[in-house]
Amino acid sequence: MQIRPLLPGDDPAAVSRVYEQSWQTAYRGIIPSAYLDAIPAGNWCRAVTATDRHTLVLVSDGQIVGTSAYCAARSEQMAGWGEVISLYLLPGYCRRGLGTGLLRAAVAGLAQLGFADVYLWVLAQNQPARRFYQKFGFADSGIWQQQCIGGRSLRDLIYTCHLPPNSAKQPNAGPAAGP
Repeated sequence: MQIRPLLPGDDPAAVSRVYEQSWQTAYRGIIPSAYLDAIPAGNWCRAVTATDRHTLVLVSDGQIVGTSAYCAARSEQMAGWGEVISLYLLPGYCRRGLGTGLLRAAVAGLAQLGFADVYLWVLAQNQPARRFYQKFGFADSGIWQQQCIGGRSLRDLIYTCHLPPNSAKQPNAGPAAGP
């Protein structure tokens, strides 16, 4: 297994497939099934190759099986923070510590860009993801927004963490203990 940046020769459709299958599994019961089942192949191709973000891929035996992306804050209310945009694994690769590796790599990338504070969005109804981020040191900030996906109103929460001093010099460092 290798975590590395998305390369020009990588197939964006392979990365998009990770998003698609992850959404269809992780969000089943949260987002309406009709919406999830209708996600078109290649839906995230443009997003994963966007120049305003850094996309990482997890490769196993030459196949992209996971991805994470990060950038400077896209939300004005979080100006000056780094953002973990996404973290997804193919369903068969979950619960093996691989998501932790992808999150650690994204946070390290943000630290190397000079960010001391990091945030991400997580659906309030996605309890497994919330527990995962909390174990890593993220905490609910109390900031949220309502959004509609597939005709269902969902609450999106901002989780935050503060990186330890000098974390840019330690690429595998996780966040500081506590919010």
